[in-house]
Formats: sequence, C-alpha cells, structure tokens
Amino acid sequence: MPSVEVLVLYYSRYGSTAAMADLIARGVEERAGAVAKIRSVPEVSPVSEQTASAIPAAGPPYATLDDLKHCDALALGSPTHFGNMAAPLKHFLDSTSGLWFSGALAGKPAGVFTATSSMHGGQETTLITMLLPLLHHGMILVGLPSTESALLETRTGGTPYGPSRLTGSDNEFSEEERRLCRAFGRRLAHVAQALKASESS
Repeated sequence: MPSVEVLVLYYSRYGSTAAMADLIARGVEERAGAVAKIRSVPEVSPVSEQTASAIPAAGPPYATLDDLKHCDALALGSPTHFGNMAAPLKHFLDSTSGLWFSGALAGKPAGVFTATSSMHGGQETTLITMLLPLLHHGMILVGLPSTESALLETRTGGTPYGPSRLTGSDNEFSEEERRLCRAFGRRLAHVAQALKASESS
C-alpha cells in the first residue's frame, strides 16, 4: 500500500480529546505505510482572537494551513461545547477559506471525534456539526460502521459518526472507547491508502 500521512488535528482543554487523538494516531500507524501527524490549535479570546503564544508550552505544535494542505487524510477532534465544537477549533477552520477556494482538501478522507463529561452532553450533534465544514471542503467522510463490534457493545462513548468518549469522574477510557479510537485511525488510513493507490493506477 502507498505511504500516507494522516493529520490528527484537535483542540483539548483538559486532555480528554488529546488522549483520544493519541489512540487514533496509534490506530493510523497500525497500517503499514501510514504515519500520523498530531497537531493542536491555540486558545482564543471571547472575540475569537488567538491568545496563546505561537509555540505551545507543551503538547504537539499548532497546526498550520500547510499541514491541512499536505496531509492525505484528516481526523478532527474537539470536546463538546453545548452540542458543538469548541471555539478554538472553529476559529482555525474559519481561517481555511483559501484552501476552499483552491480545492486543496477536496477528495481527501476525513472524520471527526469528540469527548464530553456527561452521557447526554451532545456528542452526536458535535460530531455532525464538525462534519459540515469538511463537506464544504469536498472531503470524503469516514465514520465507524456497525461491523466494528465495539460500537454495538459500548455503554459509554462511540457513535457511527466517529469516536466519542464519556470522560466521567474517573477520566478512564472504557475498553470499547479504546477499540473504537484505534479502529477509526486504521479505517481512515486504509481509505487514504486506497484512494492514493487508485489515483496512481
């Protein structure tokens, strides 16, 4: 299979979404020839201006538009904020108009993931609203099919729209959440490789 780079791009305030990103990246790299590139986005102010320094004090580097332009696939993650993605990630996506005009992301596979501290905290609406900008960019949406047995067994996080996580009081992953994050990474990498192979044949 051809080599591909999957951009795992997320915002995480308390580390729950970041932990999901790490598991998804592990899943990506379980596919031979697939490499995960992890990036985050900075905090913003209430008027949506960047407030963090250009280089994060800890964790992965901040994403650039070039990271999006040059990736072969995208996994996009955010905590749930009232059934929607967090403002820092939305702020970053709002800066991608130039990529939209050029069609740079069209035809690339992409999917989404989220975490929330309450069972009915809006996980599925967050995932669906995160998919909308990806559709506008012409990306090919990748979710989790019911053939993933953990999707049918989970009593915490996990949806057909993408991995989700219920952090709860102990902040521990359920076994099903772990399996679904890694399966999602593998699936995204597989689709990216299949598309790249078809383009070169």
